[in-house]
This record gives sequence, C-alpha cells and structure tokens, in this order.
Amino acid sequence: MDKSVLLHPTVKKKRGFALMITLSVLSVIIALTMVLLSYFEKVQEDATNTKALIQANLYYANIVDIFTKFKDKKQLFSILYTTALPLRTPDGQFSLYLNCQPMNTGINVNWLGFENNSTKQALYSVTMEMFEGLSDSYKIEDLSRLLEMIKEEIATQEGATEEPEQRLFQKKRIISYLQFSDIISRYQFEVDDPNVSKIPWEKYFSFYPDALSINIEYSSAELIATLFDIDVKSVREWKGKILDKEPLQTMVTDNGGDYGKRSTILESSAFLGASECMVTYGVSGTHYRFKFEYIGTEAKYFEFYANT
Repeated sequence: MDKSVLLHPTVKKKRGFALMITLSVLSVIIALTMVLLSYFEKVQEDATNTKALIQANLYYANIVDIFTKFKDKKQLFSILYTTALPLRTPDGQFSLYLNCQPMNTGINVNWLGFENNSTKQALYSVTMEMFEGLSDSYKIEDLSRLLEMIKEEIATQEGATEEPEQRLFQKKRIISYLQFSDIISRYQFEVDDPNVSKIPWEKYFSFYPDALSINIEYSSAELIATLFDIDVKSVREWKGKILDKEPLQTMVTDNGGDYGKRSTILESSAFLGASECMVTYGVSGTHYRFKFEYIGTEAKYFEFYANT
C-alpha cells in the first residue's frame, strides 16, 4: 500500500489551517493598522482644535480688552453692526473677521409675560399688536393656542419664597430663536397649521430676554413699517441709503407715521449696548469661529465652534 497517498489529505488540511491562521493574523493586523491610523488622524485633529481653542481665547481676551478701552461704544458698534471688520497680515498668514449684531432689534417675545405687570403694559400691548397683525396677514389658525404655548414657556414660577431651595426656581424665558422655533413647530403639529411656518419671525421679534426697548435703527424694514404703519418700500429705500440719510424719526414723520406713539419702547440715544459678536479665523487650513455677548461693558457666554 502506498503510504504517500494517505498523507496528502493531512498535508492539505495543515496547509489550509495554516492559511486560515495567516489570513486571520493579517485581518487583525489590518484592523489594528486602521484603528491606529484613525487614532493618529484624531490626535492630529484634536491637536489642531486645541491649538485653535487656545488662539480663540487669546483673540477673545484681546478683542474684549479693545472694546473695554474704546470710550465711544456707540460709534464703535455702529460700525461693527454694518460692516464685518477684516484683519489680515501682509503675508496672508493670519486673517480674522469680526462681526457684531445688536441683540434687541425686534420686539422681545418675552414681553408677553408682562400681561399682569401694570408698569410694562406698553411692552405687552405692542407685542400683542404684532402677533395679532401677523395672525391677520398670515391667517394663523389658532392664535390663542399659540400665545398660550409661548406664555407657558416664559411663565414665572408661582409661589416662590425666600427659602434657599426656592431660589433655584428661575423665571422661564425664551432666550434664542431655536427655542422659539421649537414652540412654533409644536404648535404647527398640534393644530395642523402650515401658515405659522411661513412667517419670518426673526424680522419682527428678538430673543434677548432682558431687553426692555428696541434698537430701532437696526431693525428690519418690515418691523419698522409695521410699528409706524408706513409703506415698507419707503423704509427699504431709507435703509439702503449711504449718503444723506435722514434720521429715522424724520423718515417716519415724512411718510405719515407717528414716531412719538412708540417712543416709550424705543431705545434712547444713549448706547445701552447689547451685542452678539462672531469671530471667524483660520488655523492649519481649517476655519474656526467663536461668539460671545457684549452687554454694557461686560463680555460673557463665550462659545467655540470647531471645524466650521
């Protein structure tokens, strides 16, 4: 009997088993290599983000320092409200863009919470007028329900006392358009009202909760036209002027509006200062940005955004 014949199946099995082991080892090596490469890329990304965050903090500190030292804040922010300020080195290695926007250019939606506040009835009344006007224009199905949902969001905690644990109860307020739009979405789903999503809410309302006046010079043409009951086309022409631009009060009066009627809710000539600033800059070919609020003479709410 030829023994070699009996050996072939065993040899083939051993070779097959060895091949399986080799492929398994290769698979593990490949998998580990991919993990290490991805980890290396992540480390590189994290290192760049860390570097960018450090730079952001330096820029933030320097910008706030300049704001603080600048005596005529109204002049400074009037420029920043209309023009993004570019900063760039001659060799192009460094560039930064600073832009600021006033935070109280619309009717503060939180004024709906002043319904029972006798000293702030003017603020409550103008807010209700705006909602009612928009409801008529855009055919809101159930304005009462929408207002109820908004008021629930900004309602004051009832029965609060001076006890330490009660101090944790804070007034609920709408502090961002994102928060407000969530209410709009919930209302739309509940009432099945598609019209409410057609309203450009940001043109009429602002979401800086502490605002007790409107910085009307920087408000939208739509809000100005509605507040003073004048033609929006005239307001747009006025806002588009660069030279020989008359004061807003003059423009309103010339177009048949009553500027004095709204004087109690308009920001005075003194600069009250409530601005949100955004800074965009680059690090290693990647754009980053951070934003902060500058209110009065204080900067706060620094937020950093990576890989924008």
